[in-house]
Amino acid sequence: MDLLNTLVDKGLRRQPPTREEALAVLGASDAETLDVVAAAGRVRNHWFGRRVKLNYLVNLKSGLCPEDCSYCSQRLGSSTGILKYSWLKPEEAAAVACAGVAGGAKRVCLVASGRGPTDRDVERVSKTIAAIKEQNEGVEVCACLGLLSEGQAGKLREAGADAYNHNLNTSEATYGDICTTHDFGDRVSTVQQARAAGLSACSGLIAGMGESDEDLVDVVFALRELDPDSVPVNFLIPFEGTPLGSEWNLTPQRCLRILAMTRFVFPDVEVRLAGGRELHLRSLQPLALHLANSIFLGDYLTSEGQAGRADLDMIADAGFTVEGSDEVTLPPHRVSPHQVSPPRQDGDTQVAAGTAEGDAPAAAPGATGVARPDLVAVRRRGAGTDLAPNA
Repeated sequence: MDLLNTLVDKGLRRQPPTREEALAVLGASDAETLDVVAAAGRVRNHWFGRRVKLNYLVNLKSGLCPEDCSYCSQRLGSSTGILKYSWLKPEEAAAVACAGVAGGAKRVCLVASGRGPTDRDVERVSKTIAAIKEQNEGVEVCACLGLLSEGQAGKLREAGADAYNHNLNTSEATYGDICTTHDFGDRVSTVQQARAAGLSACSGLIAGMGESDEDLVDVVFALRELDPDSVPVNFLIPFEGTPLGSEWNLTPQRCLRILAMTRFVFPDVEVRLAGGRELHLRSLQPLALHLANSIFLGDYLTSEGQAGRADLDMIADAGFTVEGSDEVTLPPHRVSPHQVSPPRQDGDTQVAAGTAEGDAPAAAPGATGVARPDLVAVRRRGAGTDLAPNA
């Protein structure tokens, strides 16, 4: 396809596709998907080599959320049966984080449910960041606490946070269909505050909520305007008891095309394969590593992830290596001043692998539209329980 040659050429020059080109990637047939993956893989390999960054989630506060996001198991009125608990103590969160770091994670993502933190919550998280960094030299810490108020991003930066995550999730035009308690502009503002405070911006999307190709392109281009360093691509986990619990709209091939389109729009940015990959990519997960240079390790916030050993085997079998703590994820021209580790000069991408956690849910159905809540394994261990996370 001439289009793919054009997109590779643009990606190697850090130039994004046009909207029409991005839509054409999504509109490719299943028979063309491997060609799309190969083309986007050339761009990924050029900027990130064969490295895969591992990230680890710590759920600081589960459930009890006043927001009504339709995709979320922690939403107001949810009947998903997830664990609900208030804030973990700093030492409890640090112990969970250490399990992830011991498993090979380079970044720890501290997540708390709710509309946004109070100033007291920010102080609490600041103590948690200090506890984690005291025990894990060189670890990156990303906070994900919801909508930020004025000055809070700066306080998190002063406390040692490296990054802040707040996803846009879907297009501005359809945002009101999935949430009514805040709007798209609120999310944009929070990402902008994080960047202005010197935090590395992490913001992505959720695919599979019934959106159109145009919606996917809209949200990815809106993300590009925010210039994040990391873009997580989530695939909807349809929790029973949520308004989107019956949405099964994705096939493995479509997921690959969504990832490829995102890679073309963000050629030199960390693209993270995030929630729902096990359910929707299934046996094609290894192909996604040719598009995304980052994945979550172990469990998600309220659901179980793939077994860690399987993740490490998948990475090795696909010819990739786990990114080491001594390596800078982004290409040198994108490294922020606060990232103190110097970029490697020799182009070497060999790093050490670790171990991971998680039990895999069973194979998910195709895009049949039939709800299969039995396939969504609700998280019942780790943070907030008496059971230690596996590592």
